[in-house]
Amino acid sequence: MSLWESIVTAWNTLVSNKMRSALTVLGIVIGVSAVVFLVSFGRGHKANVTAIFEAMGANAIYITSATSTAGALAGSIGSLTMEDAEALTDSRRAPSVDMVAPMIEKMCTVIYGNENSTVDTIGVTPEIAQIVDYPIAVGRFISQEDVSRRADVAVLGNKTATDLFGNANPVGEWIRISGRKYKVIGVVEEKGGFMGVADDFVMIPLSTMQSRIMGLTSPRGRPVQTIAIRAISTDHIDSAREEASSILRQRHNIREGEDDDFVIIDMQEILNRMEQVLGIFQVFIASVGAISLLVGGIGIMNIMLVSVTERTREIGIRKAVGAKRRDILRQFLVESAMLSFSGGLIGLFIAILGTTLITGVKLGPYAVKAPMSPDIVIIALSVAIFVGLASGIYPAYRAARLDPIESLRHE
Repeated sequence: MSLWESIVTAWNTLVSNKMRSALTVLGIVIGVSAVVFLVSFGRGHKANVTAIFEAMGANAIYITSATSTAGALAGSIGSLTMEDAEALTDSRRAPSVDMVAPMIEKMCTVIYGNENSTVDTIGVTPEIAQIVDYPIAVGRFISQEDVSRRADVAVLGNKTATDLFGNANPVGEWIRISGRKYKVIGVVEEKGGFMGVADDFVMIPLSTMQSRIMGLTSPRGRPVQTIAIRAISTDHIDSAREEASSILRQRHNIREGEDDDFVIIDMQEILNRMEQVLGIFQVFIASVGAISLLVGGIGIMNIMLVSVTERTREIGIRKAVGAKRRDILRQFLVESAMLSFSGGLIGLFIAILGTTLITGVKLGPYAVKAPMSPDIVIIALSVAIFVGLASGIYPAYRAARLDPIESLRHE
C-alpha cells in the first residue's frame, strides 16, 4: 500500500466517524488556538511595553537619593542637590553625559472650578522634555525663562487635563495647586501606561516647586529628589553611570568601601529586566496551551487504541492478502497524524480570527497588537503533527503486531 492510498483510506475512516473524529481533535484545536493566540498576544504586548519604556528615554539614567522619600517630601535634607546636577554637566569630567535634568515630585491637590484631583506634581527644567519624550499636544513646554523667574505656570498631563477641563482647551486657564494659582501653558500628548498613570501629572518650573511648594533646605545646597541624565548614546550608558557615580561620590565625600547615598538606575536595565519577565510570561501562557495539546494527544491515543480493537478483523484480512507490518503501522500513523493536523488547522483558523478581532483595539494611546508571524504558524502545526504521530505510535505498533489468524477469528 502506497502512502497516498494510506492517506485516502485514513480520510475515509475519519469521515465515516465524523462525531468521534470531531471530539477527538477538540483537544488539539483548543491547544493550537490557545498557543498561537497567547504567544501572538504576548509578543504584541511586549512590543507595546518596549515602546512605553523607550518613550521614557532609551538613553535615560535616573539618580535618586538612597534616603527615605518620605523624609524628602516632608522637607528634610536630601542627598542630591542642584549643585550635584550642575557638576554632572561638566563635559570634561562626564564626557558620556549629554544632558542633565534635576526634578522634585510631590502629590498635590489640583483644583479648577468645582473639579479637583490629587496628582503627581513635578518640578522640572526644560531639559526633561529632551531626556523623556513629552510631546506637546497644545500650548508649549516650560522654558528656561520660566525657571529663572520662578513663574507660576503649569503643563498638564493628558489625563489630568481631561479630568479637570473635559474636552475644553485648558491653555490660558488658571488652576490652583496646593492653594496657589498657576496658569496652564500646555498639555502633553497622551502617553499611556497602566490605567493612564503616565498621563496623570502636572509639571511646573523646578525653581517654583522648590520655593513655593517644597521649601526644602540643605547645607549642601538646593535639594532635589531625582536627577535625570541622558547618555550621548545607548553604547555609552555604562560609562555615563560610572562617570556620574564617580562625581557624586567625590562631591558627597564617600570613601572607598563605603556605600553610596544615592541610587543609579538606567532605562536600558529596567527594559532588559522587563523583557525577561515578559519572556517568562510568554513561556507560561504557551505552557497553558501545551497542556491542552497534551490532553488532545492522549485523546488521540485513546481513540486509536479503540480503533485497533474495532478493526482487528480488518487488520487480519489485510495481512492475509499480503499487507506487511509496515503497511499497518503506516496506516494507523497516517490516521493519527491526519487527526492532529486537521485539529491544528482548525485551531490555527480560530487563533487567526481571534487575533484579527483584537488587533487595533485601543488601550490608551496604544493599540493592541497580536502579530501572526510565520514561525508561530509553522511551530504550531509542526507540534500538532508531532503530537499526533507520538500519540499514534503505540496503537500503530500494537496493530502491526497482531497475529493475522487470531485477528480473523476476532468477532
